[in-house]
Amino acid sequence: MIHHAGKVLEVIAVLGTFSGIAYYMLCLWSAAKFLRERKAQSKATGEDASSPQETPPVSILKPLKGSDPDIYDSLRSHCVQDYPEYEIIFGVTDRCDPAVEIIERLIREFPQLTIQLVICEKDLGTNTKVSNLAQMLPVARYDHLIVNDGDIRVEPEYLRRVIAPLNDSKVGMVTCLYRGVPAPTLGSRLESIGISTDFSGGVLVARQIEGGVRFGMGSTLAFRRRDLEAIGGFECFVDYLADDYEIGSRMAARGLEVRLCETAVETLLPAYTLREFARHQLRWARTIRDCRSSRYGGMLFTFGLPWAFLTLVLAHEVRWAWELLCVALTIRLAVALVVGTAVLQDRQVIAYLWLIPLRDVVALFVWMASFAGHKVSWRGDYFYLKNGKLARISPENSAPHL
Repeated sequence: MIHHAGKVLEVIAVLGTFSGIAYYMLCLWSAAKFLRERKAQSKATGEDASSPQETPPVSILKPLKGSDPDIYDSLRSHCVQDYPEYEIIFGVTDRCDPAVEIIERLIREFPQLTIQLVICEKDLGTNTKVSNLAQMLPVARYDHLIVNDGDIRVEPEYLRRVIAPLNDSKVGMVTCLYRGVPAPTLGSRLESIGISTDFSGGVLVARQIEGGVRFGMGSTLAFRRRDLEAIGGFECFVDYLADDYEIGSRMAARGLEVRLCETAVETLLPAYTLREFARHQLRWARTIRDCRSSRYGGMLFTFGLPWAFLTLVLAHEVRWAWELLCVALTIRLAVALVVGTAVLQDRQVIAYLWLIPLRDVVALFVWMASFAGHKVSWRGDYFYLKNGKLARISPENSAPHL
């Protein structure tokens, strides 16, 4: 009986490995198609270089809380855009927030640029970021809006590239892939390699099999004010954890295209300890579970490398199991190189390739743990997550069991 059960598990592990390999191949195909489209778009843009490009004035909304890694450089990158007319509106809940000093420094450094600081005193919901955005929006002067997180660093051409697709009336939102810039800790490096070689690959696959992107990412949300108002404004999202996902989803539900921009931005990652990394991954996993509940279970069949390790153990390290592991590892590393280096142009991917097996095994355990509860930790506070919405819980009922 035990032998029979072992054989059944071995067969399941082999099937899981093959399903994971198939998923890796789908990642490669999706990435290749995105690269072809990006090349064609760049060529078309070059051919039309003599034609004037529409550059409508833009309001950048940046809600902040505390001081993220290298926050000054990240915020400053928005102040040196090669774009004719734009403004930046920062929002914090408390005038004593550490970010205020940096904002005031930028105001002094760039007197020619319209930079405003809004103190958002109202608590409109459990998602403080969106609560702040709702209070910042009335100050914005322009119809074209960009929202991105405080730890995002961009290139000088960022505004031109992100706003350009909105010249098409069929496009309701533009969002961006991003690469993680890690701090010198193992947890931060695991986070970075996961973003650049797994998460981004998953986004490209979703774009391919779902006929386009149907969600937004906090790295960039660019849209028109009237389209935001048509889905209820920021006030409709003040209790959602994945506000970026929800805004994009509702734009797509209205029949507007959510365009994945050709450019990628950078997110500066904290110096996560392994515990902090695991906690952040668990929050992320439970967020995805709630946002994409109908597809989340299927992620089990995307963990090709962990399945291959399990096959090797269950098959008692026979030769064919080693060969299967080598195939899975080779294709997984190919995904990392194509998505990480070609799509995201992440120059650190090669240096951290050796972390991918550890990161993928951890990701599988995080996926399993995500089904064990509804609690999440976010910026030092604890919440229950249900149907995508947050409910604050008292500290004594929160830690350590998430």
